[in-house]
Amino acid sequence: MPHRAYANREEGKQRPMAALTARPRIEKPRQDGRRAMAFMTYEELLTVLRVAQQRRTRDWCMFLVAYRHGLRTTEVCGLRLSDLKDGVLSVQRLKGSRRTAQPLYPHVGEPLLDEVKALREWLKVRPNDGSDALFTSQKGGSLDRCQFFRIFQSVARAAGLPAGKRHPRVLKYSLASHLLAANADVTTVSEILGHRSLNSTLQYVKAAADAADEALARSLRNRGIAPMQTATQRATSMGTACVFINTL
Repeated sequence: MPHRAYANREEGKQRPMAALTARPRIEKPRQDGRRAMAFMTYEELLTVLRVAQQRRTRDWCMFLVAYRHGLRTTEVCGLRLSDLKDGVLSVQRLKGSRRTAQPLYPHVGEPLLDEVKALREWLKVRPNDGSDALFTSQKGGSLDRCQFFRIFQSVARAAGLPAGKRHPRVLKYSLASHLLAANADVTTVSEILGHRSLNSTLQYVKAAADAADEALARSLRNRGIAPMQTATQRATSMGTACVFINTL
């Protein structure tokens, strides 16, 4: 027999108003308080840049700058024309990161990744609205982070990215992942991302290792082979073993 507060309508009862107006369940964040990191593959990155270029030169350019220098949304929107000088981009990074001055990166083999070309093309068509914002909005002045977010989501959706990869932060995460996949050392990755502490960079190392392990596990499962433990599972198992050994 159902609880009287939820008795069916045949008995002349209705669900209470509190139940009808209850808020939907909200997914709880990870226990460690950090967001799970998602990475684009190299092919996904090129697709996003291609779609962005077909829409607006500005969108292609600002996404590429964000990727090449591992910038947050607010950092990209805060860039000024004066931050570009003699082939160097200066950025005052946020959240305790360092101020960086990094060269602009050309690319001979893949035009979509040629940052020098992208900036040159954007500056040719950039509206002269009197502001010093590097990336201007259609109404004039600098873009705000909400506009950047909406533009990236639209491009990412059109590029066929899964929902978990449609946030602008994936540009920074992907740079770290691609650098690590190319065997860049942790110190170099830390400098490019503007981290003050190597501990911040090591979070990317762990996430990239877990992502690689998960990709291998999926491949093995598809072939009917039992997957190996992921990096996190191996670390957990090792920690458990150490605790056990210490009790002997």
